[in-house]
Amino acid sequence: MKAIGVKGLTKRFAVKRKEEGLLGSMRALVRPRYSEKIAVHGIDLEVERGETLAFLGPNGAGKSTTIKMLTGILHPTDGHAEVLGYCPWKERSRLAYRIGSVFGQKSQLWYHLPPIDSFELMSRIYELKRSDYLARRKELVRSFELEPYLNTPVRKLSLGERMRCEVAAAMLHRPQILFLDEPTIGLDVVVKQKIRELILQMNREEGTTVFLTSHDAGDIEQLCRRAVVINYGQAIFDDTVEAMKRELLTDKMIRLQLLEPGQPFRFAGAKVLEQTDRVLQLSVDTKRASMEEVLAHLVQHYRVSDITIEDPPMERIITHIYERPQEGGAS
Repeated sequence: MKAIGVKGLTKRFAVKRKEEGLLGSMRALVRPRYSEKIAVHGIDLEVERGETLAFLGPNGAGKSTTIKMLTGILHPTDGHAEVLGYCPWKERSRLAYRIGSVFGQKSQLWYHLPPIDSFELMSRIYELKRSDYLARRKELVRSFELEPYLNTPVRKLSLGERMRCEVAAAMLHRPQILFLDEPTIGLDVVVKQKIRELILQMNREEGTTVFLTSHDAGDIEQLCRRAVVINYGQAIFDDTVEAMKRELLTDKMIRLQLLEPGQPFRFAGAKVLEQTDRVLQLSVDTKRASMEEVLAHLVQHYRVSDITIEDPPMERIITHIYERPQEGGAS
């Protein structure tokens, strides 16, 4: 059985329209007018157990709406979905025992209570055996290094400290699927890396399926092996993260450390990004020029001490996807 199976999942909202000014407000009260907004448009998707999936798209593409339908918070307008064999919006209570979720901008911890009290409450909600709960809590406190924060009210924790507690709380009942909606938003680099390592550890050791939405390239590259990109409510890409990098931007970056100054660089299909007496950095369009030809030219015309070849950064790939022209979908 697959972790997630989605067919034709669609969500439409009726959006109230109002004209400007007081008169427009009065008309809206007496005779409201509505327009239809399609947030998710016929998505088909399958996710295997233990898979790590990046679910990507610009703001308003339907990512959070899709997660809310998969967790049973929203009912779809059309289509069908199964999560761990359950229909999320019909069997939400039963599904809740098997999934966990972290929303970067919404806390599941009680604001005025310390995290340990929220953990205790969740153990009762999920009906965990006392011995299992205490063992699991001890394991998570050690892994997430939460000991200094357990008895501090959540309102007094930093964002990074709170997010570590949020992820630990979501893992308390050993969910089979972990839904992560912008889990590292607003965090510093060190805390982001720590949270990523812990999520990967849970995936490796417990086979937890990870369903992630994020605008952070580091989250995508380090956590996920597969990427699904949606735009205008429709899926426009579904392949490995490596394939996304390879297919959607065909340029590669070459950086050379020179032993001595060289002549100005010219080669069809390659563009100079930086050239000094000791450094030459290029962008190569691999559709116009092969890497072998460019490297052969460089070695022939320059005295080189070191060469570095890199794929384009994930930020550029995501931007490139987001700026694609709309192909159908909602208007």
